[in-house]
Amino acid sequence: MGLLNAAVWLGSTVFFVLVAAPTLLSSSMKNLLGPNNFPFFAGAVLQLLTRNFYTLQIICGAVALLHMIGEWLYLGRPLRRFNTALLSSLFVLALVCKLLVSPKTERLHRLKHAPNRPAEVTNAAAKSLQVWQGLGHGLNFIILAGVTLHFWRIVNAGGTSATARFVPAVKLGI
Repeated sequence: MGLLNAAVWLGSTVFFVLVAAPTLLSSSMKNLLGPNNFPFFAGAVLQLLTRNFYTLQIICGAVALLHMIGEWLYLGRPLRRFNTALLSSLFVLALVCKLLVSPKTERLHRLKHAPNRPAEVTNAAAKSLQVWQGLGHGLNFIILAGVTLHFWRIVNAGGTSATARFVPAVKLGI
């Protein structure tokens, strides 16, 4: 279960960070939507995908933490400080992105493209939006690196002790 969760987590992160988000902001999308529609609609679609992406990140992080705690409680595997810190950090980063960065960028995107706002308000919103989007992209790459490390540790059994990989039936109470 831990490997499946890590694979889904890594696959979704790679797809979103390296494929979906750059595609929505590409020149091909600008040609498809047209120069008048591109800035608003590409950003709006990106916001919708981002919201769902962070929800998936939170779910995968929670499953990984619960799996690690379950192995500790039921199988007696020790909690390793690095694994605990890594998973906790990834979970907190996903929460920060979902609860802080995503709502802020959505609000600034609407404000930037509002037709009835003064130019100075839309310009200030555009500058602030660029900063928040940069922060979001940076956090996404940090999450990608962390999830890749987590997946690598799971695949190489670095996250568990080699002797506890297969538990004898006596320990399970069978």
